[in-house]
Amino acid sequence: MSRFYLTTPIYYVNDVPHIGHAYTTVAADALARWHRLAGDEVFFLTGTDEHGLKVARSALEHSCSPQEWADITSGRFQEAWRLLNISNDDFIRTTESRHHLAVSSFLQRIYDNGHIYVGSYQGLYCVACEAYYSEDELVDGNCPDHGRPPEPMEEENYFFALSRFEKPLLDYYDSHPDAVRPATKRNEAVGFIRQGLRDISITRTSIDWGVPAPWDPSHVIYVWYDALVNYLTAIGFGTDEDRFTGWWPASHHLLGKDILRFHAVWWPAMCMAAGIDPPGQEIVHGWLLVGGEKMSKTRLNQIFPADLAADFGVDPFRYHLLRDNGLGPDGDFSYEGMVERYNADLANNLGNLVSRVATVVEKKCGGVGPAPDPSSALSEVAAACYRDTAEAWDRFAPNEALEATWQLIRATNAALEAAEPWKADPGPGVDAVMGDALEALRIVAVLASPAMPSVSEEVFRRIGLDTFPSDLALPGAVAWGGYPGGLPVLREPPLFPRRATPTPR
Repeated sequence: MSRFYLTTPIYYVNDVPHIGHAYTTVAADALARWHRLAGDEVFFLTGTDEHGLKVARSALEHSCSPQEWADITSGRFQEAWRLLNISNDDFIRTTESRHHLAVSSFLQRIYDNGHIYVGSYQGLYCVACEAYYSEDELVDGNCPDHGRPPEPMEEENYFFALSRFEKPLLDYYDSHPDAVRPATKRNEAVGFIRQGLRDISITRTSIDWGVPAPWDPSHVIYVWYDALVNYLTAIGFGTDEDRFTGWWPASHHLLGKDILRFHAVWWPAMCMAAGIDPPGQEIVHGWLLVGGEKMSKTRLNQIFPADLAADFGVDPFRYHLLRDNGLGPDGDFSYEGMVERYNADLANNLGNLVSRVATVVEKKCGGVGPAPDPSSALSEVAAACYRDTAEAWDRFAPNEALEATWQLIRATNAALEAAEPWKADPGPGVDAVMGDALEALRIVAVLASPAMPSVSEEVFRRIGLDTFPSDLALPGAVAWGGYPGGLPVLREPPLFPRRATPTPR
């Protein structure tokens, strides 16, 4: 058994969760579920980032304290993840005492190692993304992400000597080519480092909403250097060294491309400065766009997970996020695209197969599912389906994994069309065909369970199995012949009632 430590970014609490947040979190959840199914010991972390100027200002706008505002907005994220059946093992909040201890311990190590010094900072600061920018990084004088002018800042700060880590970072990426995936994002990080690194401010004196610097409590840690440490807090850094060293080499960060610089440049350099290994791997995905634009409060183009889950169901929403958007390039969300995917893959393929099998078993087999044929041609299709599905999940490609799984659904529907058991008299021939179809459904339910856990459990229930797909272990769980036969098969309303295609406006 190997260990698999997976994290999402911790989400900033100045707003409510939208489907961009859900995209990252559902992808991480599906990856965590796959690795549990594959027999790995998994620790899956998500949470909220609750310090910084943006949160303090949002709290003021809502006439409450920063802590009260953080409690409200963090609760919204936790509620959204419960709704979407996210299986995180921990939820970290940066206002927790355990996190303050980890931040203080981590930054003190860097300070003691001589990589932090005091100085004066004068420059441009975007409050919306809590980041400093130079003039040449702006677009028409505006923040490249938020399209608004940054604010001039001048104050005494402590600086992290990032410039000392140019060569160590380049050497690290040269010897660890898979440390950032995809390769285009690794190349982007390396290109940024080769341009030359400047020392960066890591504290603020103009606000007090944050973790005090342990060596100088008149300063608070700048939000990114507080937030990044959450990945260490949850596995015991500074409090449980054995637990920390057991999990940290197995770390995988899933993150959006807009925070690549923080994670692939600043974060590994900070780890080196503190005397620990850099993160094991960073998986970078593009944005989930709406009408070609990134979702944001200022653009008023946010779409909320609860609305789509109410319209389509939780698992169909999860399936759409994973199937239509590969981890890497930008994706573009549309309601019309979601309806099309729902009808094609879920209603017409999986849902139709479940209904068809139940109907024929009721009419031709007395409602009792037969066992599969050990020598069925579908057994080879199932073996190839598992191989391709596993390979895709293992390289962080959920969309390709689901496409591979659906090949078995299509092959089973085609086999039924060719055999036409609904026209045949009851007997061994019909039993063999329907046993094969039931076994294919069992295997599909196992392989689809990381994406659609509740639907997969429902498929098991309808074909008479009293276990859960998540309780099984690969590869044995998908070996042909696992359906025992002799079980009641339930004919019930369609899993996925077809949706009307929206009329263009």
